[in-house]
Amino acid sequence: MSVRRVPRRVAVVGGGIAGLAAAHRLIELDPACQLRLFEAGPRLGGVIQTVHEQGFQIEQSADNFITTTPYGVELCRRLGLGDQLVRTNPACRQVYIVRRGRLYTLPEGFLMMAPTRLWPLALTPLLSPWGKLRAAMEYFLPPRRDDADESMAAFATRRLGRETFERLVEPLVGAIYAADMEKLSVNATLARFREMERADGSLIRAMRRQIHARRKSHRAAPESGARYSLFVTLRDGLGSLIQAIAAQLPQGSVRLDASVERIERIAGGAWRVQSGNTEETFDTVILATSSYVSAQLLAPLDDELGQLLGQIEHSGTAIVSLGFDRRQIAHPLAGAGAVVGRIERSPILAISFSSQKYPHRAPEGKTALRVFAGGVRAPEMAQMDDDRLVAIVLGELRGWLGISGEPVHVRTARWPRTMPQYHVGHQELVARIEARAAELPGLALAGNAYRGVGIPDCIHSGEQAAACVMR
Repeated sequence: MSVRRVPRRVAVVGGGIAGLAAAHRLIELDPACQLRLFEAGPRLGGVIQTVHEQGFQIEQSADNFITTTPYGVELCRRLGLGDQLVRTNPACRQVYIVRRGRLYTLPEGFLMMAPTRLWPLALTPLLSPWGKLRAAMEYFLPPRRDDADESMAAFATRRLGRETFERLVEPLVGAIYAADMEKLSVNATLARFREMERADGSLIRAMRRQIHARRKSHRAAPESGARYSLFVTLRDGLGSLIQAIAAQLPQGSVRLDASVERIERIAGGAWRVQSGNTEETFDTVILATSSYVSAQLLAPLDDELGQLLGQIEHSGTAIVSLGFDRRQIAHPLAGAGAVVGRIERSPILAISFSSQKYPHRAPEGKTALRVFAGGVRAPEMAQMDDDRLVAIVLGELRGWLGISGEPVHVRTARWPRTMPQYHVGHQELVARIEARAAELPGLALAGNAYRGVGIPDCIHSGEQAAACVMR
């Protein structure tokens, strides 16, 4: 006589993209799984939110994701969204860097912190003659071949010189991580450049070898900056990804406005989760919350684990989305956007030319811009009131882009304490967190605080957590 299997009860705490990916994967792995997803806020998606207003499509946080990390594209295809994927406009993939109030194009072939071509670097007005010479000397500098971590500032300065770091590398990397480059771990963020140094002895030498290999295989030469041809979005907005996942979850499995105050182990290895006045028992729990929230929930169970999680710092950003008539902007906007270095002493980190990258994001004759401000450079921006925030942003943009008149559309978003800071030693810290969490059977952690901040990384984190608790 067969024994009927009791469905596994799983709690997912946190309804951002990592928690949703975990919940979706749980149902894929076991359709009979009894799932409960707790979200403290009034909606799912976390920072991912798409707003449609006055013909503009506005992403309130991330507006696309990279395809070289495959988990985002794979999930979209499994959800039936493959035909919605849209690549960036091929005519607008160059990047500008703000320097002394003007926009200059990033030297062609400069990828994050490695030049693939020396001639464009030699001609750029962004560097002084000495700065260019010092960057070219990278080819001859002896490499560090050990595995020791170091800050992004230390690594880039050691290889390319201080000037190239401040004027090229820091604006590009700082726009992504909203971080202090003197603390940001190179091993936890852009480890491939350390690997290039160890393997080839020089970043320039490594890039030349890769270009030669591409030419032999007839592949296109690399682009500059963030390689925008590798990025995609969804035609109806990234919010459609959240909606598609939610539609796949069992009816009644999602609880909104349901903050979890406590989790605890009980007899038999089960977990009790308290949210408001209700308590429920589960076989396993996935915490897909910010690491500082997970720290508060886990500290009563394991003080050391709580302390380790609490060591991951977070910064916040403000995003100002602006719509203009195209004729209001004098600058040609012939690119994907612009980044702003710390040496410019501006609270703005980057400007995305949103409707240049993806033309469907603005009505005919209109232009959509998104401005990222704050981070560790200006943390007060993530808390600032609308009027002051918009005034500061417009004050900077008017000079840089030649803007006249007032925007025809404005929307702001603030995301305090949402960007984890991968400081030097982050990988070792995460390894200690994971080892400690493994001592609590039936628990898994997911989110952007551990092994990647991008959407595909968060999806992978959630899916791995689901596989872990289902084993």
